[in-house]
Amino acid sequence: MNLARYYGTGRRKSSVARVYLLPGTGKITVNKRDIDEYFGLETLKIIIRQPLELTGVTSKFDVRVNVHGGGYTGQAGAIRHGVARALLDADADFRPALKKAGFLTRDPRMKERKKYGLKAARRAPQFSKR
Repeated sequence: MNLARYYGTGRRKSSVARVYLLPGTGKITVNKRDIDEYFGLETLKIIIRQPLELTGVTSKFDVRVNVHGGGYTGQAGAIRHGVARALLDADADFRPALKKAGFLTRDPRMKERKKYGLKAARRAPQFSKR
């Protein structure tokens, strides 16, 4: 029996998500917990489901995710990126729609490093004439 299993790696800020798509009913599991249990905010759940809804395969695949690093928002973005890449692995015909929506593009925005002589990345010490 050949079990179809599609994989995609997603990244956002310092979060990395390993996403597996398995034939199923649309159940999403994040770090061995249900999506409703892992993510409290409804907006983050919507972000994760966007590529599945765009391609119309919400109820055809179960999504299994291992994600680490960063905060909840970064993790949700990483999962969305990984789901989009896994869908591409499942069916290459999804590429134009996913590309147009911007789900295949890795968001390059990262935290800027702190520089010496400053209190933060750009925050300078308070200036005083005397």
